[in-house]
This record gives sequence, C-alpha cells and structure tokens, in this order.
Amino acid sequence: MNLRIPGPTPLPPDVIAAVGQQMINHRGPQFELMFGEITAWLKHFYETENDLYVLTASGTGSMEAAIANTCSPGDKLLCVSIGVFGDRFIKIANAYGLDVTELRFDMGKAADPDIVAATIRDKGPFHAVTMTQNETSTAVTNDIEALAGAIRAAADPAPLIIVDGISGLGAIRLQTDAWGCDVVCSGSQKAWAAPPGVAMMSFSPKAWDAYEKAKCPRFYFDMGLAKRYAKRSQTPATPNVAALYGLHVSLKKMMAEGMDAIIARHQRIGDHCRDLVTKAGLGLFAEPGHYSNTVTAVTFDPSVSSADVIAKLREGYDIIVGSSKAEGVEMIRIGHMGYVTQADIDAVFAALAEILGR
Repeated sequence: MNLRIPGPTPLPPDVIAAVGQQMINHRGPQFELMFGEITAWLKHFYETENDLYVLTASGTGSMEAAIANTCSPGDKLLCVSIGVFGDRFIKIANAYGLDVTELRFDMGKAADPDIVAATIRDKGPFHAVTMTQNETSTAVTNDIEALAGAIRAAADPAPLIIVDGISGLGAIRLQTDAWGCDVVCSGSQKAWAAPPGVAMMSFSPKAWDAYEKAKCPRFYFDMGLAKRYAKRSQTPATPNVAALYGLHVSLKKMMAEGMDAIIARHQRIGDHCRDLVTKAGLGLFAEPGHYSNTVTAVTFDPSVSSADVIAKLREGYDIIVGSSKAEGVEMIRIGHMGYVTQADIDAVFAALAEILGR
C-alpha cells in the first residue's frame, strides 16, 4: 500500500521492528535511558533549550495540554486559524471557557502578520495567541517567524505564543527559541515517521509563569506532574512504550541524517510533487509562497469527482490519499512527510494520469 494521507505516515522497516519489542519497566533504567535520548533529540529538532515533555496522546492532546496548563476560564485568547486544525484550538479553548477571539483567514491562504498585529492592538490585550505552523487541511505553511515577531511587536507585554507544529516539525524548520514561541506542540505520527500515540510539547519559562496562575482543570495533562517525573526521565502515568520504541529508532536515524538534510529532502519532494501537479494540468489549492513541504492539496475541475478519484486510487492502485477539507472544492491531499520517496509520489501521478485519461 502507498499510504499518502497526511498522517499517520508510513513506518520504516526498522521502526516497525522496534515497535514489536517486548515491554520493559517504565520505571526502570532501560526506559529512562531511552526516554532521555528521545527528549534530547526532540529538543534538537525543536531548536530549543526550553523544557520539552513527551505525552501519551495524539497531537490534539498536546494542544489541549497547552491550553489547560497556561490559561484560566475567561482569559482572552486570540485564535489565528487558516483551516480545520486552526479551528481545533478554537474548539478546545471554548471547551475550557476562555474568551475567544477568532481570526480566520480564507482556506488556502496563510495568516497575514500585519492583520494579526492589528487585531492584537485593536482587540487586545490577549493572554495568549494560538496559530498553526502547517495546516494539512489546506497544504499551507504559515511564516511562524514573521507571525511571532508581529505578535511580540504588537503588545508589551506580549501574549503567550502557542504553536501547533504537529504536521510541520521534523520536516519544516521551526526555531522555537529564536522565534520566541512559548509552547510548541507536535505528534509522532507525522514527519517523525513513528507510530501514533506520542505527543510532544515544549514549555518556555514564560509558559511556566502562566502555569502558576492557570486555573483551568487538569489532571492527566498536568505539566507540573510531567516536570517532576521528567527529572528522572519518566512520565507520570504509564506511557505508550511501543510507540516510544518506534520514535526512538526514528529519531536516531534523523539525528544521523541531520536537520539540514531532512529539511532539504522534504523541500525537494514537495517541489517535485507540485511540479507533477502542474505538468498534469491540475491545480494547487495553497497560495504561492506558502506551499507546504509535508502535504500538497491538488484541485480538480468541478466536473471531476474527487471522491471517485480517491476510490479509484484505493481500489485500483492501493494508493490512499486524503479527501477535501474545503467545502465545495474537488480536491485530494497528498502527504509527503517522514518516510517517503520521490518514487512514492511518482506512483500517485502515474495512477492519476490513467484515471483522468491524461
């Protein structure tokens, strides 16, 4: 099967083998060594000296933890959304009783730093701002460096900056410390080429200051508990040991390849995918200048049923792609993050050529 959805992503053979290992004591030295390496390697790719915590959850769990540990009911929160997963922060914040200001940009567009800054000046002050690094529903990558800089320049003191880096980190650079991001979330099933079930979150000193004042209810996702256990490379509750086996092997491979090489590889494959879209006479949903290097949203003429294309790819070619997340748009989404080759992408377009008669 050629799994080309934007997560969970395919696993390398050695990661699959690692997941099948026997369990170990999650309070013992073998686990502590592995967990310590995972944490250190993740900090390298996060480009941070901030605390970093590994949770048993999906990426959404880290998003919820980010809100629950830094906010109180009634706090003013600006949620910058460019698609379905930006909206997820809105839903989480509303569930916790925050005073949410929604700043939505048209699907397919990136967030405009000037508009974000103007909103902060006009409607603030805000306790925190949430935003998405890479929006898989539209295949758009935000300029987090520019957005974070605009947020800090718009208010003094600046609000907390909370970033969903779930489908970008590990493939698209995010300099957590240099760009002043206070909380950055990620998930194992994306560019990390590991099984689902592990979420990661960095936490700055400013985030810890917010934690001390935060009144939102929390138990499983209490980062104070995570901090206590992390000092001895453990987790408060039983972790997903099997998924951590896989993540450990994948991160070790990523460290050997090197960050610059990984970023460049994803750029090459992203460029290649978009070039094939253009050659096939199909459309790109994302705006130029903000194309994602982990997923491409391909649009069809309205006369073409994307649902039929998806079914034919699955049934005739064993290729699985993502469906449209934009209402009324005939579109498929092709994932190309983590364990992926150019040949995997070529196979998708060879099949599309046959299906579309091109």
